Amino acid sequence: MQRPGTAAGLPTNRPEQSPSASQRLGDPPPVDLLDPAERMSVDELRAVLLDRLRWSLRHAYENVAFYRKSFDAAGVHPEDCRELADLAHFPTTSKADLRDNYPFGMFAVPQERVRRLHASSGTTGRPTVVRYTEGDIDVWAGVMARSIRAAGGRPGDKVHNAYGYGLFTGGLGAHYGIERLGATAIPVSGGMTPRQVQLITDFRPDVIMVTPSYLLTVLDEFDRQCIDPRSSSLRIGIFGAEPWTEQMRREIEDRMDMHAVDIYGLSEVMGPGVAQECVETKDGLHIWEDHFYPEVVDPLAGLGIPRALPDGEPGELLFTSLTKQALPIIRYRTRDLTTLRPGTARPGLRRMDKITGRSDDMIILRGVNVFPTQIEEHVLRTAGLSPHFQLVLSTRGRLDALHVRVEARPDTEVGRRAGAAAELVRAVKDTVGVSVTCEVTDPDTLERSVGKLQRVVDNREH
Repeated sequence: MQRPGTAAGLPTNRPEQSPSASQRLGDPPPVDLLDPAERMSVDELRAVLLDRLRWSLRHAYENVAFYRKSFDAAGVHPEDCRELADLAHFPTTSKADLRDNYPFGMFAVPQERVRRLHASSGTTGRPTVVRYTEGDIDVWAGVMARSIRAAGGRPGDKVHNAYGYGLFTGGLGAHYGIERLGATAIPVSGGMTPRQVQLITDFRPDVIMVTPSYLLTVLDEFDRQCIDPRSSSLRIGIFGAEPWTEQMRREIEDRMDMHAVDIYGLSEVMGPGVAQECVETKDGLHIWEDHFYPEVVDPLAGLGIPRALPDGEPGELLFTSLTKQALPIIRYRTRDLTTLRPGTARPGLRRMDKITGRSDDMIILRGVNVFPTQIEEHVLRTAGLSPHFQLVLSTRGRLDALHVRVEARPDTEVGRRAGAAAELVRAVKDTVGVSVTCEVTDPDTLERSVGKLQRVVDNREH
């Protein structure tokens, strides 16, 4: 089967020639380094988008029972999409829909065409499963190569990849993009911080890809080893998987004497590489619209089909995949809050502001998605702890921290509380993947509101 849109003049990304040695980091890359979609005018790109959007709607409707049922229930058909604005009449997709069809109900291709599965953690014990054909992986590698290049990376660079490898999409997504660009991948993954500093010092990479909070931990390790991080070879940091502020950017750039740029993605849409901040402007993330069509809707619209808001208005970000084969995704509600704006460094492609927050109750803690219900599951499984608990978010140093305050059951002996707290801390670390602290209090000590406990108290510095 031909990949959608190839006839429109958008070939698969491949490594191009290296720029001249005189090019300065922070200048726009030479035009011959850009992909065709990065050079298109708005009108040219919109014609390609409509062709690919109509293909994606048909592909989803014809091959995924969930989409056929939801389209029919909404009274729409793929052929009703005659212009891009018509997408607003189609129903949305949520994370719950993917979980309800766990594990393989959203497949649009036979299993023999699937080359990889990834999964993200979830609130109910069921992960969100995503899958890729050979063509999907090819596109993913291409947009990641494009992202690294937009961040300032070039063929021949060495890239220290400290994103986690495994079911998480970050590590392998970045890895394939590094190789597609023609750079050298150093697949370090996360953890073992002293070794991270040793490898940066010894291998002398040009680029690091990592969560911003972990980069701060690495910086502290530089200090512990009495090594000036500004003396390192790193000149670019590509940071994603969690929100981070302009203040953090300034601290990283000052302490490491390098450019710090933002990358955005999510597993359900593709993984990392959906949007990327360009190093020459650092003014928001350009969305690779030739593969991922964005909308912003009112996050409080409630039930029904939300209407798309005009560019420039803040709201919840939705994405529709335009070329994905194994897992087409239609109007996926990311729950991320942002604003769409015209392109700058890539004029034909729209930008999105840095993510300002989420429209649901998810906590992003050091790059890991945490839901109160995940903590609740373990509270209820731990002997001696009552269902009354509270999550307190704070800032310790420059990192976010989560403290669990939970009431003991009335019949729990005081001497048992420390053991119960330790048991809960271990369970959360082992299953959710984050480190928390825990305090077991007397019964009836946590504040209640109309008989209901306020689950999350956010005392972080904003």
